[in-house]
Amino acid sequence: MMELWEDDVLERYPENASKSKEEFRNYDDPARDTVKEFYKMNHTYQTYDFVMEKEKEFLSLNRKEMSLWDAVEYLNTLVDDSDPDIDLDQTQHLLQTSEAIRADGHPDWFVLTGFLHDLGKVLCLFGEPQWAVVGDTFPVGCKFSDKIVYPEFFNANPDNTDERFNTKLGVYKENCGLKNVHMSWGHDEYLYHIMKDYLPEEGLYMIRYHSFYAQHREHAYDHLLDDHDRAMFKWVDKFNPYDLYSKAPVKPNVKELRPYYEDLASKYLPDTIRF
Repeated sequence: MMELWEDDVLERYPENASKSKEEFRNYDDPARDTVKEFYKMNHTYQTYDFVMEKEKEFLSLNRKEMSLWDAVEYLNTLVDDSDPDIDLDQTQHLLQTSEAIRADGHPDWFVLTGFLHDLGKVLCLFGEPQWAVVGDTFPVGCKFSDKIVYPEFFNANPDNTDERFNTKLGVYKENCGLKNVHMSWGHDEYLYHIMKDYLPEEGLYMIRYHSFYAQHREHAYDHLLDDHDRAMFKWVDKFNPYDLYSKAPVKPNVKELRPYYEDLASKYLPDTIRF
């Protein structure tokens, strides 16, 4: 079913017609040489203790207050070193994603979620290195799955040899639910906490887990999910093809689209957002 959905999304975005589904997320031969080095750093330093430290440091949301568009415009300065597919600025990627969702007639909160989903990358504004902001996410505090991209780089992670963290369940219980699981630190978790009072739960799951490829592509962590997670992950699965397959070198017209997104944001979000 998911394969058919992804194929359908690809068919409806002809600017990608020259790129097959298999060519996206090509980590064997990524488009930019920063990708492999990025994951080496990410997998080495994303430990359980590191994540707990970052949650304490950032989740009080007391760093800065910005309007949505101020935050979006900052992202123009960022090229994601973990992305093997494209090097357009982040604002253009956000608009490609949300415009693809809008074109298919989804609810406005879904469109807004597409526009917001990578906004947590403003962490880089606060001096965070990209390996602690972007890239695929995964649980910490339990065994690293070999379904995560470049799993060999976890050999250098201290948790890999720590008996508290290197078993299948680690510090967790079977089917404990993702609300009880600490994910590797990055923009997904950060933005979830920023937006958790404003968007429907379905949109919040899309934001929080859209980079959790080892689960929504490989089901590598089914043993941690509860029934509610399984129900909500249908929305993550629905969102993911828009995030991935709408990436194309065709630039959206930011000036033309901005009024629509300003009006849409005003329906759900406050004038200033705490980061």
